Formats: sequence, structure tokens, C-alpha cells
Amino acid sequence: RRHKFSLLSRMRVGVVRFLPLLLAASAQAWSTPLLGLRGQSPSKLGRVGAAFLLPRARAASSTSTCTTMSLTSVKEFIDTTNEGYEKVHRSFEEQFWGTKMALSNGTPLADGKGPATYSTDELTRTKLEMEAFLADSGKLEKTREFLAQKDELSDEQMKTLKIFERTFGCYIMESDVARDKREESMKLEGSLESKRNTMKLGAQTKDGFAEMSSVGLRNKMRTSPDESERKACYEGLRAIGPFVVANGFVEVVKARNAMAKALGYLDYYDYKVTQAEGFNKQRLFEILDTLEMGTRDLMNNAREQLAASKGASALEPWNTGYLMAGDLTKRMDPYFPFEKSVEMWGRSFGKLGISYKDATMDLDLLDRKNKYSNGFCHWPQPAWKKSDGTWQPATTHFTSLADPSAVGSGHTALTTLMHEAGHAAHFANIQQSSPLFAQERAPTSVAYAELQSMFLDSLVGDAAWRGRYARDRKGQPISWDLHKEDIESTHPYKVNALRAMLSVPYFEKALYELPEEQVTPEKIASLADEIEIKIQGGFCPRPLLSVPHLLSDEASCYYHGYVLAEMAVHQTREHFLATEGYIVDNPKVGPALESAYWQPGNSAAFLDLVHAFTGKPLTGDPWVKELSTTVEQLKASEKKDYDAAVAKAHPAQEEGAGTVDLQMRVRFVDGDKVIADTASTGDDFIKACGIFEK
Repeated sequence: RRHKFSLLSRMRVGVVRFLPLLLAASAQAWSTPLLGLRGQSPSKLGRVGAAFLLPRARAASSTSTCTTMSLTSVKEFIDTTNEGYEKVHRSFEEQFWGTKMALSNGTPLADGKGPATYSTDELTRTKLEMEAFLADSGKLEKTREFLAQKDELSDEQMKTLKIFERTFGCYIMESDVARDKREESMKLEGSLESKRNTMKLGAQTKDGFAEMSSVGLRNKMRTSPDESERKACYEGLRAIGPFVVANGFVEVVKARNAMAKALGYLDYYDYKVTQAEGFNKQRLFEILDTLEMGTRDLMNNAREQLAASKGASALEPWNTGYLMAGDLTKRMDPYFPFEKSVEMWGRSFGKLGISYKDATMDLDLLDRKNKYSNGFCHWPQPAWKKSDGTWQPATTHFTSLADPSAVGSGHTALTTLMHEAGHAAHFANIQQSSPLFAQERAPTSVAYAELQSMFLDSLVGDAAWRGRYARDRKGQPISWDLHKEDIESTHPYKVNALRAMLSVPYFEKALYELPEEQVTPEKIASLADEIEIKIQGGFCPRPLLSVPHLLSDEASCYYHGYVLAEMAVHQTREHFLATEGYIVDNPKVGPALESAYWQPGNSAAFLDLVHAFTGKPLTGDPWVKELSTTVEQLKASEKKDYDAAVAKAHPAQEEGAGTVDLQMRVRFVDGDKVIADTASTGDDFIKACGIFEK
């Protein structure tokens, strides 16, 4: 998910010049209730518009008595709706966290609250309860009755009622078939995810079967000098595909498509993208086709260059990552010690001026058996301003799958922290009059949500950041020679990361376009291989059917959002560098992001926010510029940033280093166990990090 808002390998990639992607749906689309992120039960709102919605209410009576009664009740309606949504939202999100983290029954969350039982049955029940709340046609009808009295409403009431209208409009299904198929798919998903979470996953090595998570397998592929071990890890990842297609994924695909078609969509992907971004599948793939065709030759050239420099075996999926980096990952590993990752994240965000507005956060960072195999961030408690003026801070959870003993785990954990903590900062700073502005489903754009996290995790690759925060256990910064070697090893091949990103939406597009009779385990498996070869030039180190997004309704047909967000990341970075001259440790960055991107929540369109902040429509030009930069040019600019960074004092030794105030309570947990809690350290973040480190 969710991350849900899921951490993928962050891909600082570039593309050849293509037509500026002025995603034409922007302002006009935003005026209708189209947009959504991982929409749960939306009606058909694109080409058929309001056909599935209730007719708009007639204007209210002009008599003063009726108007007075309506205006008296509008506050009550808004308050009741906000409180009702907050309750069902929390019940579902508690179950989401508990089942994904395999918590014991009764384990409380950071705020001391939690259900008596965590189970997939309860997850399904609470999700249906939340969707039933959002799909209540009476709420939509009442909302429109109040909106018809617009001259009598305050600006804040009008704004809140409009988000009600957009949100409820995304969830109402007029088709009995669609509702039945929706419920069927959710039950199938719950069963499949439960089986997947308990799958015995690992690699058959020369020493026997070694149980590992998917993250552990990928990490071993990047770092093990033993090719047979790397190949065994790849085969372990490949085993996920046959498992999921044999354990319900076929039925999930059929049910999802039947639901979407009953609502008038072309297929499930068309349904999801219309909800997520406000334009349909055809428009999305016009954009992605431009990227795919424009970078195809670059990909082929990069593969040829890799084979020429490292040998043909470098193109084998279990060899590519390792041979590109050689033993560089291992030599860089001491400068990203896992136990220091939370402190370095906190110090870096603190220097950027990022605040969490009194939020409470649980961080579950360690890999363990039965834990969900992907990093994500979610919010049992959305942040919002109540009608009495009080502030409701967010409660946030996020997770990674770090193995402190594994080479590269520190770098992975740190990147995950920067990414998921970016999501957390974004949603903790949404300052609107309803929790519906601050939740990640419809009508919140996928690209909008991912822009915030991807921008912040991009800093980990910068020389300016590494010279400050990539330090070994003795406090020494990473050497310039290592960073230079990293540039030389990866920059020529960044197009491959873009192609890997593109392969997921192309696979899901093809999957949901299959005739129902062809949706079989064998066809799905062969289709995944076909797309990998077509889009990536060969088999991928991360097999498509091992991508967890495919299984979850919230994250399926979602990956395109990362591509759009990556465009915005490059454009936002370019803007900061042009206007501020630097990003790392710039105390103006956090407040600027908060004001421009975070505070509005889903009250404004993603494209409009990017345009307003950067002064330009969303375009691929900055991305193109990065890829077009030669290795020598990049090394020259990075060397200047590196020298300036290492000339400064150690982050833990400079003035004021003893205090990091992110304005939140943090708990470091490992499943049921609480490792450290700032509430027990006198709100001392650094002291809590020290306990976590030990």
C-alpha cells in the first residue's frame, strides 16, 4: 500500500525529451467528483458523469423559517458526518495495521486504544462498514440539499460540503451486481493476503532452505558474491507468482473486472485510474506510451553497455544489481548503520523545518516472520480542524522490513524512513475542516500523495545529504571516492529503473484487458513474463508477480502514480534549487512544502498544486535534464556539494544538536513489543533513538 504508500526502490531516473505532459484533465476534471486514490466503491463518474448519482436536490425553500432550520442543521450534519467517518475509518485502519503486522489480540496502538481482536474477518467487516458509510445515498442527498443554499453557507461550510459531495459520489454504486462483486472480491482478497502472509518464502541454498522475506531475498541478490545464492534468491521471488495465482488471484481479477464493468467502465484499471487521477485509462497510457517509446532505445543501449562492460551474464536478473554495483553496496554499508537510521532521519527532517503538528507515530522497522512484505504508511487517526476550533492531530503508523545483520539494510531502512516519514509529514499537516480531506482514498490523487514522500527520499542519493548524514559508527562521513563510484556505477543505467517502474502498469493494463475465459493461472504467469521482456528487455530482478501491490485493492492499478509523482519530484527539486540554491538542511523547505502541498489536502488538484508552486505545468523536462547529464558533469556538480557538506560539523556535534523537536510523540515498536517511546524519555527524541540503537 499503501505504501500502501509503498516504498519501492526509489528511482531517480530520466527519459529522453518527450512532449510536455500537460495532463489536460486538471481544473475541469477537478470540478466533478472524479478524483480518488485507491477508490473503494466508486460509481462510474467519468464518461457517464452523474448517471449513477442521485439527482441534484431542488433549491431550498426561500422562506426564512426553512432557511434558518437548514442552516441550524448544517453544522450538526457536518459534525455528525465528520465524527461518523472518523470512527469507521479508525476501526478499519486498526485492523489493517494489526493484521499486516501480525499483532496479538488486544495489542494497543500508540494512543493506548485498539480493538480486542485482529483478524481478516474483522478487517473485511470494518472495511465494508466504512464503505457503507461512504456509500450512503442519504448523506449525498442531504449534502446537495445544503449546497443548494450556497448563498447562506459560510466559505468553510461550502468547502466541507463539497468534499462530502466528491467523496460520497465516489462510493455510491447503483448496480446490485457491482456491489455483490465488490464484496466478493474483498473476501477473496482477504483470504489471498492471509495465505500470502503465511507463505514459506526463502531460498534453497547450498546450506539448505533459508527462510527470508521478499525484501530479504532482493537484498541478498544485490549483495551476495555467490552467484548460485543470488540465483536461488531470484527463484524464491519467482515462487511467489505460482503461489498467488493458485491461491485466489485469478478469482480476484475476475471479480474486480465484473464489478467495474457493471458500473460501465472498460475494466478494473479504467475504473481505478479514473478515480485516482481524474482521467481515464486511455489518457493515462497516452502519457505512459510516450515515456515507454521515448526510452526504449535508451534501455537497449544501457543493456548493451552493461553486457559489454560486465559480460553477458550481467543481464541475468539475479546478476544485474550485484554486477552493476560490484561490492560497492558492501563498501558503502558502514556509512549507513541501521541503528543510526532513525536519528539521521530525525536530524535531517528537523533541519528542513518539518513539523508533525503534535502527531503520534508508531515505527515498526524490523523484518520478522508473517509481517507484511512491503513498507507502508497509514493513518488510524486523520488530522483535521474541528468545528469548535480544536486541532485533532494525526496518529500514524509506518513500517519497513530491515534486517540489521544484512548488508545494505541500513541504507534501505533509511530510504524507507525518509519516504514513509514524508507521507506522515504530509498527512499530519493537512489543516482542513474534515477528516475526509486527510485520508488517502478517493478523492485523493495517487501522484499527489507519492510526490511528498518521493521528494524527501530523493535526498538520500544527494552528495549534499550523504556528506552530512551518511556516516560510519565512528562519525566519519562517506568518502568522495565511494560516492563518485556510485555515480559511475548507476547513472548510466537509471533508465532501467524507469522501465521497471513502467512494467507494473503495463502488466496490470494487459491483465484486466484479458477476456474472462483467458484469466487462468497459466495465462497470468506467461503474461507477466511477456511484459517483463517487452518493457524491460528481459526478466526483471523483481518478478512482476512478486509485487505486493497487485493483490491489494488499495494498491492495485496504482503504480502509474509513481511515474507521475516522479515527474513532479524533479520539477519540485528544480524549483527549490533555482529559488533557494540548495535543499538539504534548508529550513525553508519544510514550511514551503507545508504551505504549498500539505495544508490543502485533497481540496485542490495535484496538477494545479504543482503548477502553482513551481510556476510551470507538470512536464518531463527536469527529468530529461537529469538523464541527459553526463557522468562527468554530474560528478563535477556533486563534488562541490560534497565538499561543502563535509566542511560542516558532524550533525550530532553542531550547536543545538542535543535537541531534535519534530513536534510529535514517537514509539519504536517490533510487533507487540515497544522498544522506545518519547513519552518515557521526557519527549527527548535523541534519547529514544539511543534506546532504539542499543
